[in-house]
Amino acid sequence: MLRIRLTRTGRTKQESFRIVVAEHARPVKGKFIEVVGNYQPAKIPKVLKVEKDRVVYWMSKGAQPSSSVAALLKKDGMPNMEKYMAKRQSDIKKKGEEAKGAAAPSAPAAPPAPAA
Repeated sequence: MLRIRLTRTGRTKQESFRIVVAEHARPVKGKFIEVVGNYQPAKIPKVLKVEKDRVVYWMSKGAQPSSSVAALLKKDGMPNMEKYMAKRQSDIKKKGEEAKGAAAPSAPAAPPAPAA
């Protein structure tokens, strides 16, 4: 399976990343098929350059973006990236609390029984 993922480059505390298309089983710093962009979070403002046409091409061939790349692509304006983004524990917990609140309205607490 092909993945569109980040490969770290750059020096210590000055990280930069390449956005690459690689086989899922390959090591993160191993061989890749094509570089489709780069991301530099250490710069102010953060720099994200992506060849969107190549990303769309590889996705049409079956490549799936990693959750971090999907989040970056979503910020850059690509549609339908939510389905590739990993569910965060905080999001799951909030949805569970909303479902509980909607299913059972909260009743006022009954006063405790007097001790005999």
